[in-house]
Amino acid sequence: MMSFAQWGNALYSGDKSYRVVPNRKRFVGLAAAVIVIGFALVAIMGLNRSIEFTGGSQFDVAHVSDQSESFASHTVSSTGLVEGAPKVTRVGSDSVRIQTTSLDSAQTAQMREALASAYGVDTSEVQSSSIGPSWGSSVTTKAAQSLAIFMALVALLMTAYFRSWRMAASALLALVHDIAVTVGVFAILQVEVSPATVIGFLTILGYSLYDTVVVFDKVRELTADVYDQKHYTFVEYVNLAVNQTMVRSINTSVVALLPVGSILIIGSVALGPGTLVDISLALFIGMIAGTYSSIFIASPLLVTFQELSSKTREHNAAVERERASRHTTDKASSPKALKVAPIKPGKRLGNENQPHRKKTHR
Repeated sequence: MMSFAQWGNALYSGDKSYRVVPNRKRFVGLAAAVIVIGFALVAIMGLNRSIEFTGGSQFDVAHVSDQSESFASHTVSSTGLVEGAPKVTRVGSDSVRIQTTSLDSAQTAQMREALASAYGVDTSEVQSSSIGPSWGSSVTTKAAQSLAIFMALVALLMTAYFRSWRMAASALLALVHDIAVTVGVFAILQVEVSPATVIGFLTILGYSLYDTVVVFDKVRELTADVYDQKHYTFVEYVNLAVNQTMVRSINTSVVALLPVGSILIIGSVALGPGTLVDISLALFIGMIAGTYSSIFIASPLLVTFQELSSKTREHNAAVERERASRHTTDKASSPKALKVAPIKPGKRLGNENQPHRKKTHR
């Protein structure tokens, strides 16, 4: 059994190869299904938007002995000031956060007194704040604008950097997959979506984009002169690039996921739900999705777009004809397994083959 380092070297040299790009229809079809399912979950189940998006009143009660949701909900309902169940979140080890529909100043004062009496604390231990619906609508609009601007800048920069709209389109569709996976998980788990979550979304998109750029850089390096030879196709070079960068993507993801996973566990277990979970969960799910999409979605999509070009299709046909002619002229030998750009280790040639300084006569 080969070690992880040996496995990485085998992938880089071409001695071992996974048929990621040749199986592109399967991966692209799966990605399309995930995108549809992810956004369908959001449409059906909805997102648990925080008070910053919906507007309302918030009460933070400190130094309480009972942090249960049932006790807080019963206390709020007994006042008769709000309709529907409040949103209750445990904060730390002795505090609770209660979010309700919007209340005016008199109702807010009455709610503070009711909460202080129920929890047996002074009214100074109950902090209140209110966010209007117009401010929440503004936050939602700004979040959507930030995402749209980010995607537009990505398209422009990648098109200019790689001089290829196909790479830009592939990267954008991979980002859409990452968004669909992340929001789908948030819809299923009903974890609160706050402005911090939006920051997490933009962060994971940048992370996924970085991973995709690494793969595409290797693709550009290997395919620089692809049409000047008739030995290998564009698909085979891209598949080699994916295999060569796979270990780097895995290592980068593991290193990034360790601290994010720690924050997620601390936020959800030690500090309680709602604290740090909104941003850490977005980062954790998004990083995994971004690593997957850069390998199994972006590169297969690039090949799919590239094969729309008549030049690529003609080159593929020329490569097939060249291989068929070589096989016909040498029927005795069975066709060898295709190995793209093998890496052969060098060796020292000996002292007699090394350059020598000419002797000078004085």
